Order: sequence, then structure tokens, then C-alpha cells
Amino acid sequence: MREDPLTITMAEKELDSSYGQDEKIGAIGTEIAGEGRRDSLVDAARRQSVALNIVENPLKPLALRQTADIGGKLQSASKEQVVYDAEAFARDNGMPENAELFGRAALVARDPEKFDQVTELSDDERTALAYEHTHKWHGPTMLWYSIGLCAIGAATQGWDQTGSNGANLSFPQEFGLDSTEENPNERGEWIVGIINAIIFLTAGLIGAFIVDPLNHYLGRRGEIFLTAACLTATPIGSGFAKSWQGLFAARFIMGIGIGAKNATVPIFSAEMAPHRIRGALVMFWQLWVVAGIFLGFCANVIVKDTGDIAWRLQLGSAFIPSFILMVGIYFCPESPRWLMKHGHLAKGYRSMNRLRAHPIIAARDYYYSYIIYKEELKEARGGGYFQRMWDCFAIPRIRRANYGASTVMIAQQMCGINIISFYSSSIFERAGYTSDQALFASLGYGAIQVVATIPTLFLIDTKGRRTLTLITFPGMCIFLLAAGLSLLNDDGPKAAQIGPVVLFVYLFTICYSLGEGPVAFQYSAEVFPTIQREQGMAWAVCINNTFGKSL
Repeated sequence: MREDPLTITMAEKELDSSYGQDEKIGAIGTEIAGEGRRDSLVDAARRQSVALNIVENPLKPLALRQTADIGGKLQSASKEQVVYDAEAFARDNGMPENAELFGRAALVARDPEKFDQVTELSDDERTALAYEHTHKWHGPTMLWYSIGLCAIGAATQGWDQTGSNGANLSFPQEFGLDSTEENPNERGEWIVGIINAIIFLTAGLIGAFIVDPLNHYLGRRGEIFLTAACLTATPIGSGFAKSWQGLFAARFIMGIGIGAKNATVPIFSAEMAPHRIRGALVMFWQLWVVAGIFLGFCANVIVKDTGDIAWRLQLGSAFIPSFILMVGIYFCPESPRWLMKHGHLAKGYRSMNRLRAHPIIAARDYYYSYIIYKEELKEARGGGYFQRMWDCFAIPRIRRANYGASTVMIAQQMCGINIISFYSSSIFERAGYTSDQALFASLGYGAIQVVATIPTLFLIDTKGRRTLTLITFPGMCIFLLAAGLSLLNDDGPKAAQIGPVVLFVYLFTICYSLGEGPVAFQYSAEVFPTIQREQGMAWAVCINNTFGKSL
């Protein structure tokens, strides 16, 4: 006899809005028609939901849940049971003084939008939840300090990129690698290209894959401190290089630090951010990458008249944001989810409490994350580093996440944006600008990236990641093609050629900054489950930087 059908419907608009992948709970509903074989249908529902990193909120009352048991073993979540489980969680994990608080928080977590119906809340707690509901950007100073520091971590990447952009105009002459139309130097061009590309190669093939052990043994903060120290020393080393081989070595090590940092900072930011504004706060990564690009261009312009040492100052100035990150990171609390993952549940709650405006909000978010983490553990296989890395490809749910993250990371690089980030000054110079004019045109490119990225802070949690990407890619294709075709115009004065090239590069940059630019790291930081986040993000960063190297 044919089995009764299982229909799974998904509110896709909600999935692309304010919830991060770990908190997209209840956005998937299931309808089971007929009596059929219930166990097999529930198993199918579980596989489908976990494949999307979405599970039915097990804290909701049974009457509000369309399937009784996504994981196959979840108990009916009556009000009394929810309170009992939450209080037991607090008592069993070194937080007996907060047992009643977690009980009330669990009731709120069943349906956060209906907190006003939870009669057990105190007036102070009700006021705090109401204020959070109407002021989604409200948060304690420590939250904004931590997010701001992550933003500085993003700026280091942009500054490292643009330091070499300006230096490309002069360091080849220093080491006899320059090439002109009159005196072509193919070997020199290859060496300059390799020096620019090596940071991406080592970031993707080495830095990204040491993320898991570094995070495991040092924590998020320790890993960020170590990589920030690396990115403080290597720009200074680049500035003091006496040969192209020395410059190559410094940038080789710099790439390792960039890869390890790039895989951790977005995770750290996502794990601290409240779900209502997670998209916007994690978006600070891209905003501050482009801010770092702009500041790097500013530094290039400031030191352009310092003579033969200009390129050394342009490369060396990239130590500034890294030094700030290195000093400031230990004033941040450790990631609550990292502490949870490593069994330090009481410390995790204390960390969460520093990142939320009120204990009831901290307890709600922390217990909610714990419930999701338990669901993720049911899909985990355990094992060592290589087993966990293999799981990124072997487990269907994680493989799908890996596919999505890899796709957006490849798209970010292969759209060509980093050709402009690395070589805009050289492109503008070859189009007819002087060296100074090329630096100022590149400064305009950096400024446009910053300005065009700001609206995405408000759009990414309302329009969704996928929508922004699909809307902006056609514009990117058109404007980049137009910029390339403009270079074929050899008739007339140089000014007639330069204007269209600059215009279309700027329009391409605007489209990139509204879509693919901010979405890639944002999506990749969210899509993997907590138990597999380091390995998944490491692979995504590997893909991003490896394809960046090919450019």
C-alpha cells in the first residue's frame, strides 16, 4: 500500500530575514496527512529539517507544533515540562542560583514574540523584553565593543590588500621587477603577481586549515590574538624587506594569519550577536573590510610623496588595525557557544550575560542555543580533526551547507572585485592617469565601497541574503563588461577613454557592495551547525582565498 504523502512547507522569506541559521527555529512546518507509518514520516521530516539546519522549536507547546518530534525523541513540551527541564539544566551545570530565571526564560523562548503572555515574569523582566522588542539595536556596551573589535579585525584584511595596491606602483622598480611597453619584463611581472597572490594561497591552503586546532585549544579570543600578532609583525616585516624574496616570505606568513583570522572573526561575531540583528552585526565584517580598503587607500595617498620609502610605508601601515585588535581582544568575553561546546556551561552563561542587556534576555538566548546545540549533537559523529573535516562532505546536511557556502565564496572572488582591489591603481595608470591620479581614483573606489555597503546593514535582515545577491549580480555583469569594453576605445583623447572606465568600475563596485560583497562571509558564518562551524568555515575560507589567488 502506498504511503501517505509527507509535505514540508517552508516560509522562505522568514529564513532569509532576521534569524541566523542556528536560530531559524519554527520557520519550517510539516503536515502529515493520514495515519500512515508515523515513525518513517517523522524520520523523513527530521532529515529534511536538519539538512537545512532548521529544527522545530522543541520548547513550543505541543499544540503549536505540527510535528511532535523532529528528532524522534523530543518530549512533549508542556509548560511544566519546559520549566522543569530548564531549571534542571541550570542546577546540573553549576547555576543553581539561576534555576528559576532559566525556567522563566525557557517559557519566553517557547515563543519570544508572545513574552507578554508569560505571567511568571517580573515587572522588570517584562519591561526589559518589551524594550528589546521595540528597540532591536539596543545592547550593552560590551556587545558593541566586541562587535566593533571584530570590525577592526575585518579592516586588517582590507588594509593588507590595498597596501600592496599602492606599493605595486613602486616596489617593482626597487627590486628590478618593473615592466613597461618599451622594456617588457615577463619574469618580473610573474614575480609581482606571485607576491600579490601568495597571501591568498597560504590563507586558503594553510591558514584556513589550522583554524580548528587553534580554536579548540586557544578559544575564539586566543586564536584571534595569535593571528592579530602575526598580522602586526608581518606588515612591518614587509616594510623592511631588502629583496623580493624577503617580501615574499613576509607575505607568505601574512597569508597564514589572514586565513586563520578570516575563518574565526565572523564566527565570533555571529555567536555573540542577538538573533534579531545578527545579519546586520555580522555584516560589519564586510563593511569594515571595505573600510579597511578605504583606509589603506588613504594611507597610500598620504605617504605617496615620501620618495623611495613610500611603498614600504604603504605596506607597513597595515599593522595599525592588527595591533588594535591584538591589544583589545582580551577585554572581550569568550564566545558563549564555544564555552558551551567545550562543556563550560556556567562560564558560557556569564559570558552571554555580559553581551545582553538583561539577565532574562541572556538566559533566554543561552538556553535556546543549548536546545539547538543538543539537536545538532544528534547529527554529530564525533571523532578527530580529519573525521570532522570529512563530515563536511559526508553528512548530507553539512554537505548542503558546504555547497552553499562554497558557491557564494567562489562567486565573491570570481566576480573580479579583488582584481580591482589589488590592481586598481595600475589599471587606472595604464588607462592614462598619472600615478597620483591613479591613487586618488583608487581612493574614490574605496570610498564608494564603504558608502554602498552601509544600506546593506538595513536590507540584509529584511530582504534576505539570497535576494540581495540575485538582484545585484546582473548589474555587476553588465558594468564590468562595459568597463572592459571601454578600454578598447583607442579613438579620441585619453580623457574620453578614462571617464567610462572609472564610471563603470564604480557602478560595478556599488552593485558588489549591495549584494555579493557582504553576503558571502555573512552566509558562511551562519549556515554551519555549531558542532561543525570551524571546519565548515575553514573550507569556505579556503575556497575563497584559493580562487582569490587565481585572480
